[in-house]
Amino acid sequence: MRAGLKRAGLPYLLLLPGLGWLALFFALPLGYMLFESLKSGTPDTGFLFNWEFSNYSDAISTFDEQFLRSLEYAGLATLLCFIIGYPLAYVIAFRGGRWRNAMLLAVIVPFFVTYLIRTLSWETILSDDGFVVSTLQTVGILGDDGRLLDTTNSVVLGITYNFLPFMILPLYASLERIDPRLQEAGYDLYGRRRDVFLRVTFPLSMPGVVAGGLLTFIPAAGDFINAELLGTPRQSMIGNVIQSRYLEVGDYPTAAALSFILMGAMLLLVVIWARVAGTEALLGTEGEERRA
Repeated sequence: MRAGLKRAGLPYLLLLPGLGWLALFFALPLGYMLFESLKSGTPDTGFLFNWEFSNYSDAISTFDEQFLRSLEYAGLATLLCFIIGYPLAYVIAFRGGRWRNAMLLAVIVPFFVTYLIRTLSWETILSDDGFVVSTLQTVGILGDDGRLLDTTNSVVLGITYNFLPFMILPLYASLERIDPRLQEAGYDLYGRRRDVFLRVTFPLSMPGVVAGGLLTFIPAAGDFINAELLGTPRQSMIGNVIQSRYLEVGDYPTAAALSFILMGAMLLLVVIWARVAGTEALLGTEGEERRA
């Protein structure tokens, strides 16, 4: 009896280190940020906790433009990552052969360099006197006074580059798990490669599409480095506002309220994805259930 109780309690004991870590470094900071978001006052006079829920409505009405811009940039970057990443993941999964590991290494190699350095490199690449701008001007895509840096295009391109691996890797994992026999059966039934892709391969890869979309969109919506280095104040995102309010202005209640609103929006997105695509696709278990 006592041995059975010990075995029953063992899983909970194994969970304690992880739960303690989450409580100390996630739950407590989150609770403190919630506490800060309900204060009122000014950076000069100080802040006092008095359940100031109007901080949330004021934050939305004041910075609605930055919120919408963040969603727009993140959506465009996610779409570009999918357009670029799906063919790459498909080639690696089905045509990589003995070069598969090398190609996967090439996908993750940029992570060996810090995020800031990678973004700074794009600032050099897209500079007005750089190779890219001069080439586009030569072929007539850009005018003589045209530029890429400090524009919406440069910010979206920077976000796309930095988060592209987050799209490719889930797509590859999903495509690589597809049973080749299902594709062979598709060729027997449909014949044409396009039909097999649309009716067999792509539907089976939806867990990777869902996971890659979330892993790309969520951090992209909160990004501020690309807008800071590759854009101007006209391209500022909600992450830039939060960073400025915390570190420069010292308006902690507004910054905390903005952070909670952003987290709530991302949580709502995950719930919508789960309802539309299903929890199996969200967790990446859809392919296993179909094979079973």
